[in-house]
Amino acid sequence: MTAAPPTSRTRKTPEWLQRKERGNVFWLRVMRWLSLLLGRRLSRCVVYGIALYFLLAAQSARKASRAYLTRALLRPAGWFDLYRHILTFSTTIHDRIYLLNNRYDMFDIRIFDAEQLHAKHTTGKGCFLFGAHLGSFEMLRSIARYNPSLRVCVAMNPENARRLNDTLAAINPDVMLDVIALGQIDAMLAIHQRLHDGAMVGILADRASGPDKYLELPFLGSPAQFPTGPFRTAVMLRQPVYFMAGLYRGGNRYDIHFELLADFSGPPAASRQEEVRALLTKYVAALERHCRAAPFNWFNFYDFWKSADSETS
Repeated sequence: MTAAPPTSRTRKTPEWLQRKERGNVFWLRVMRWLSLLLGRRLSRCVVYGIALYFLLAAQSARKASRAYLTRALLRPAGWFDLYRHILTFSTTIHDRIYLLNNRYDMFDIRIFDAEQLHAKHTTGKGCFLFGAHLGSFEMLRSIARYNPSLRVCVAMNPENARRLNDTLAAINPDVMLDVIALGQIDAMLAIHQRLHDGAMVGILADRASGPDKYLELPFLGSPAQFPTGPFRTAVMLRQPVYFMAGLYRGGNRYDIHFELLADFSGPPAASRQEEVRALLTKYVAALERHCRAAPFNWFNFYDFWKSADSETS
């Protein structure tokens, strides 16, 4: 990848935050009831219908899906590709109902390259898990089945934190996740404390949680701007950073991948800005590699390449 140009600061709320989320808590409760009553196989019939509805009704999402898939597949995306993309997204949302009710036995889960992560945890030190809107981030909780001492918290945009709490209450009121709302005054202190306590702090790092600085890097053949906030936090706190993806592979199969991006165990090797750039470059390379390998798993249904340009000065 080529070197990134200087950072730029956004003056507007990121496009994904401006979009009104479809659905509500009532329908989540209805879907939860149907899913747990009928089981995954039968209730998936509803998921196929939901995916078809969004394919036909959500024009902007359909346009963004086509633009992304054309890049990821290296060919023009057809209607079946668009449907498969939306169906994969709908499936991961549906499967969230079972995951949050601890029904991991229903899934064939394969975990790759988690040995370093477990070894780091045995030292009592925390780490960052940088994911993306790629596959199912909820699959992360499955690794704790074999190691109950693993603690995971999630740092996210305050509005997303509210939505997550509403979603959890609708799906399983007994499930409580440790959520840190980014953008708050004490967010950095809270992240630092969790890391000090040996927790894994998960962040979906492909979207800004608000006004942020960006670096432009090649992604799927064209320049795209990525928020630097999570990466500046990691460089500042100097804890290991792993890339994490829980990819849906069809049927009931999921593959969970971990990849060490930076260790930060030694003294700084460069300036802070250069370390941020190096870390972000590795992150984008890992994200692109998984998008190529599992193209229907990336769920940013807006123009990822255009929106950052229109929001920065």
